[in-house]
Amino acid sequence: MKNNNIDPIQKARILSEALPYIQKFSGKTIVIKYGGNAMVDEKLKSGFARDIVLLKQVGLNPVVVHGGGPQIGLHLEKLGMKSQFIDGIRVTDRDTMDVVEMVLGGLVNKEIVSLINQHGGSAVGLTGKDGDLIRAKKASSKQAQSEEVSELIDMGHVGHIDSIDPSVVNMLVRGNFIPVIAPIGAGEDGVSYNINADIVAGKMAEILGAEKLLLLSNTPGLLNKENELLTGLSITQVNDLIADGTISGGMLPKTQCAMDALNGGVNSAHIIDGRVRHVVLLELLTNKGMGTLLVRK
Repeated sequence: MKNNNIDPIQKARILSEALPYIQKFSGKTIVIKYGGNAMVDEKLKSGFARDIVLLKQVGLNPVVVHGGGPQIGLHLEKLGMKSQFIDGIRVTDRDTMDVVEMVLGGLVNKEIVSLINQHGGSAVGLTGKDGDLIRAKKASSKQAQSEEVSELIDMGHVGHIDSIDPSVVNMLVRGNFIPVIAPIGAGEDGVSYNINADIVAGKMAEILGAEKLLLLSNTPGLLNKENELLTGLSITQVNDLIADGTISGGMLPKTQCAMDALNGGVNSAHIIDGRVRHVVLLELLTNKGMGTLLVRK
């Protein structure tokens, strides 16, 4: 049941608390990587879209980069196609890439655009192939190890970023639109490549000169060995935490892409819990904040 009995003075205090943050970030670009549970829970999806519209309405320039791994896996299963992963990366042959492009560039992207527009925003969906936004190159083969044999596996249409031309994104932002980007790039020969969405978001933040990079995850943020939340970390401190094994496993790639963005000029990066409603607003526009803040200094 919704609580409609919140003290009006408390509501006003919350709004007043947001004012200095709105003033500070007005006109600034915020790149948000959208993924995980926030993309599959209906209430979280609706809340995320509403929050993005609010950010735009108060003068910030949100740019959304999304993933869609679970949705891809579901559609491959429906088509009777098996998924193979090496080091957490999906081996993507030509048929699989067709599904990836359909799901990411079509179904998932357009659903996000539609939700933002339903809440009064003006979103435009893109893949990296639109406006020559993301030039990609083929990822190298990976070593697959089993109990009996080790073999080199061609990852197929898995790609890395070669270059980004932000012209189309800048044009949309100037036109008061909200870009929603699927992480698909094209090689020099026009071949499509699937690229890790965290990496695309980090590089996009760098190229756009973003004020902040927000990475939504299914964890509260970076945790120490006692499972306590870490925040306010410098690049040096993060490197120390990686060296002593505190940051490891699945959080390593996300942390590395955040640090790459910082090294590329982004002022701050945030790893936040996408399972929390309105987490983007809580992180950007309140004194409390949420998740792990990473800063250059």
